[in-house]
Amino acid sequence: MLYAQTPAHEKRRLFRERLASGELLRFPGAFNPLSARLIERKGFDGVYISGAVLSVDLGLPDIGLTTLTEVAGRAQQIARMTELPAIVDADTGFGEPMNVARTIQTLEDAGLAGAHIEDQINPKRCGHLDGKAVVDEGTAVKRIRAAADARRDPNFLIMARTDIRAVDGLDAALDRARAFVDAGADAIFPEAMRTLEEFAAMRAALDVPILANMTEFGKSDLFSSQQLADVGVNIVIWPVSMLRIAMGATERALDELNDVGHLTGKLDEMQHRADLYELVDYEDYNRFDTSVFNFSVER
Repeated sequence: MLYAQTPAHEKRRLFRERLASGELLRFPGAFNPLSARLIERKGFDGVYISGAVLSVDLGLPDIGLTTLTEVAGRAQQIARMTELPAIVDADTGFGEPMNVARTIQTLEDAGLAGAHIEDQINPKRCGHLDGKAVVDEGTAVKRIRAAADARRDPNFLIMARTDIRAVDGLDAALDRARAFVDAGADAIFPEAMRTLEEFAAMRAALDVPILANMTEFGKSDLFSSQQLADVGVNIVIWPVSMLRIAMGATERALDELNDVGHLTGKLDEMQHRADLYELVDYEDYNRFDTSVFNFSVER
C-alpha cells in the first residue's frame, strides 16, 4: 500500500547484482507512476524515466527546458511506486560540474537507482534528431567525474551518454566512451547507434555495461531483445514507447467521440475498472481504512 516496500539503497544493490550478471535487463519507459507499477506487474527488470517524456508531459519540446526540480520531483513520484530500480535521464546535468554534482545527490535523495549524464551542448536536442552538437572531451569528462565524485551511495549507477556518434562517427564515440570510463562512469549509453555491429564494437571496446536505446522513428533500427543480448548489450530501454501508444489510443478515442458521440466501440481497448483497482491495491486501502475507522460514537 502507498509506496514500494524496498528501500532505495536496496533497489540499487539488487540492480547492481543483476547488472553484474551480464544478462540483458529490460527497462520500458514509464510516463507516470501508475505505468511504472504496470511495468513491474508485467515482469520487466526496471523502469526508465525519459527526459523527453518528462518534457512533453509538460507540453514542452525536449530541448533542455525542464529543471532539476521538475525532473527530480516527477522521477521520485515514479520510482517510489515500484519495487523495480528506476534510471532517470538527467540531460547534461543541469549546468556546470558543480550543478552536475548537486543533480546526482538530489536524484539519490529522490530514490533513483541511477542516472545518465550526456555530452551535448546546452540547449540540448533529442538524441535522434539532426543538428546535434557536443561539448569538447574535457568538458564532457568533467561532468562525469563530478557525478562520480558526488554520489554518496556507491551503488548509485553513474551512466555516461555520448551523442558524438551522430556528429563525428563511431571511432569518436568509442574514444569518448573510454574517456568516460576512465573518469568514473559505471556504464555507457552510446546514443543513436545505427547497427548491431556498432553495438558489438562498443561492447568489445569497454569492460562496463552498455545501454541500447530502442526509440521508434529514430536513427537506430528497432532490434529485438535477443539481438541486443547476442551482441553483449546489458540494458535496453524503450523510452517513449508507452507514451506514444497511450497518446495514440487517446487520439483515436477522441476521434471516436467526435465521429460517433460515444465510446461503446472502444470498451475492449480500455483497461477495465477492476484491473485498475487491482493495480492501485484498492482493496488494501479499503482494509486499512476499515481497520482505522471501525469505531462508533456513543450517544
